[in-house]
Amino acid sequence: MSSSTPRVYVAGPLFTPGQRALLEAIDALCREVGFDTYLPHRDAGVFDRDGDSRPFFEGDVRALEAAALVVAVLDGCDVDSGTAWEMGYAYALGRPVLGYLSDVRIARPQTQINPMIYHSLQGLATDEAGLRALLQRQWETLAAAAK
Repeated sequence: MSSSTPRVYVAGPLFTPGQRALLEAIDALCREVGFDTYLPHRDAGVFDRDGDSRPFFEGDVRALEAAALVVAVLDGCDVDSGTAWEMGYAYALGRPVLGYLSDVRIARPQTQINPMIYHSLQGLATDEAGLRALLQRQWETLAAAAK
């Protein structure tokens, strides 16, 4: 994709093969809608805890600054700390943050997710169709703003 194609930063825990597979599925959906993507474990690698973490941090910060929006996986009893930081930084930059929540333990997101996380979202999807619809709306919004 060209550098003028809006980019989605795909945020979420990436420590297990299952977590990375979910992020990769979201990445593929974003690309189907037309976005370019930044996927931290694909584009920066996975930090092994033995090396210097600064390059990962700096690369992810640059990617967040270049992104048009963020899609964040919110699964788990509490949102992953790195994901929460990425969401907060994107929010501070004025980037839309879309949440993806497939965790059946979270039946009432508005009361079960930390309010700082929940209220930073511009949209929340609980399945692929819902996320596709949110991404399509963002695509249309960005296209209209570019005219």
